[in-house]
Amino acid sequence: MNKAIITGGAGLIGTGICRLLIDAGWTVASFDMKDTPQDLQDQGVTHVFCDVGDEASVAGAFAELGWDRLDLLVNNAGIAGPVNGPIETLSLEDWRRVTDSHLTAAFLMVRAAVPLMREGANIINMASTRAFMSEPQTEAYAASKGGLVALTHALAVSLGPRIRVNAIAPGWIAGDDDLRPQDHSQHPVGRVGQAQDIAQAVLYLTGAGFMTGQVLTLDGGMTRKMIYAP
Repeated sequence: MNKAIITGGAGLIGTGICRLLIDAGWTVASFDMKDTPQDLQDQGVTHVFCDVGDEASVAGAFAELGWDRLDLLVNNAGIAGPVNGPIETLSLEDWRRVTDSHLTAAFLMVRAAVPLMREGANIINMASTRAFMSEPQTEAYAASKGGLVALTHALAVSLGPRIRVNAIAPGWIAGDDDLRPQDHSQHPVGRVGQAQDIAQAVLYLTGAGFMTGQVLTLDGGMTRKMIYAP
């Protein structure tokens, strides 16, 4: 049975990934500082407490899990809020808090995971369309996601052909609460993205044997849309 570790497995996208992989017959572990939803644990998802940006915590989480093989690592964890305020008042501590949660965390997880990975294993990094386009005052988040894009192609070259490494760049992914008609209609596909959209892409990438070092953008077409003030 294939084995997967999902970081940030307790969040919106993470739970969607865990749920689809479990349904597809995978053995799944969620590394998160928040509790994995009980219904997922009841279905067999193993919850492991882990601060993925902390070296000792990552090492302890792998030791606690105790697996001797890993087929898939999804680096999905990270601080979600992209706005950091004016760059001239952004503290080094807050900059590092964001970049550690995304970029440093991916490095630490990959370093620990690679010795467990065999021929045909996959690493998937969760980037963002914010790696390619920005709103004001989002420097730490954008830099983290841009770094994940570069880390993806660097790892693909270093770890291939044994391990394939790709990234997913989600756009707006949300639950069903408090969304307006215009939130959906501004997307060329006619709706805001859902966690299952990302989960399906993860499952696709595990079988896309000729794809490595790539970024799969899932944003409902927004990065292909010219937006001008009316």
